[in-house]
Amino acid sequence: MERIRAARSGDAEAILDIYAPFCLPDAIASFELAAPSCDEMRNRITSILAKYPWIVYEVDDRVVGYASASQYSVRAAYDWSVSVSIYLHENARGLGVGRKLYTQLFQILRKQNYYNAYAGITMPNPASLGLHRSMGFVKVGLTPKVGYKAGQWLDVALLWLELQPHVLNPLVPVGFSALSGDVFNSR
Repeated sequence: MERIRAARSGDAEAILDIYAPFCLPDAIASFELAAPSCDEMRNRITSILAKYPWIVYEVDDRVVGYASASQYSVRAAYDWSVSVSIYLHENARGLGVGRKLYTQLFQILRKQNYYNAYAGITMPNPASLGLHRSMGFVKVGLTPKVGYKAGQWLDVALLWLELQPHVLNPLVPVGFSALSGDVFNSR
């Protein structure tokens, strides 16, 4: 059985199993130089869920991917924008899991009154770039040689997705925990 649900602190180990390979010294997708501890991952999940969605994709009660949103920037005028990220277990790639996760994440973000989603992708990463473009993201910038990992200076592409049409005097975003009803009903 497959389903998407909100992450829980108890998912930290499964999420870390997915994320840790991206932190290896020769992996460039994440700029972390070492995987966080299980306690640190648990803390990340808990702190993000206070305001933003962190969702997981399960197959037969096993987490095979996750997507999350987080604060784009600390200045108040950025409050309607989020950074998003997605990570999939190697056996879940190319099966539509990323599209399903992002579709659900973006629906939730719209319900929260967010207007912009931004993703930073270390280059080269054709698979991630392809997923983001297929979801409607457009490349709006490139930060050249911003990180050093795997013995090289790496560029990061900035991609943007308009979550909903922009309006004057937008409603203030609401926290993920404040959403009423089952946000996973509509897919």
